[in-house]
Amino acid sequence: MPPTPSHISNSGRSGVCLMRNTWKEEQHPYFINFISTFLSANSFRLNCVPIAPDFIFNSGGLSVAFIFVTNLDHKNVSTIFNRVQKLRMQFTRLYVVISLPAREEIDLFFQSYFKFGMVMGKPTFLPVQDPEMGFEKMVKIAYSSGVCKQQNIGERLNAERKESVQAMDLYLKVVTLIPSIDKHDANMLNQAIGSVQAIAKASKEQILENTDLSIDKAEIISMFFREPKFYLSPKIVEVLYKIVAPIVTESQPKLKSASS
Repeated sequence: MPPTPSHISNSGRSGVCLMRNTWKEEQHPYFINFISTFLSANSFRLNCVPIAPDFIFNSGGLSVAFIFVTNLDHKNVSTIFNRVQKLRMQFTRLYVVISLPAREEIDLFFQSYFKFGMVMGKPTFLPVQDPEMGFEKMVKIAYSSGVCKQQNIGERLNAERKESVQAMDLYLKVVTLIPSIDKHDANMLNQAIGSVQAIAKASKEQILENTDLSIDKAEIISMFFREPKFYLSPKIVEVLYKIVAPIVTESQPKLKSASS
């Protein structure tokens, strides 16, 4: 026998499915067992709670809400569409899954859709032939939405990591221009003093107090940023130009060719 919601045991790797407890009570036990089994097979954890929509899926750090209509008729159509109007103002990502197994339900749906002033895509309605198909669509939407968000986060983190590496590489190139300062010294200054601007403002005493650098190196660093003959020497300027020029070139907007 398929497990009931209260006995589902899985890791919830894909996410969490919250089911409105009053919605559950209105459904046939067979369909609830179908939902439980399907979620378990797809590594979703199920909880029955008092929520406004019928379902909320949390997957990949993203929440998607659903109104799930398994039975549409003249008695409940007004209540359903009024509820849609209310919940669409509360949830950014809201879908309405509605089972329309016969022509009668289809006609009633389209009549009601325009009667109650629905706007295309606000929210998105998903007509299906049967409740099982509808629930499968819900899980696919929730899972794919979570995956998309995770990919976007991953891309953003990769971009930030790349920028951080590039910034550190530039930092090392600039600080190692100081005579007798190598990469090890530059890394130490980065951790103990901070940015190039902070190093330029630091006194010899501050450098000695916060690093293991020798007195000679501390004096050289302190003099380097205070004596134009050091930081404006032709050799230093030439090296700085080689560092900065590619960065400026890369930052220029790419123009379309005349043929494009």
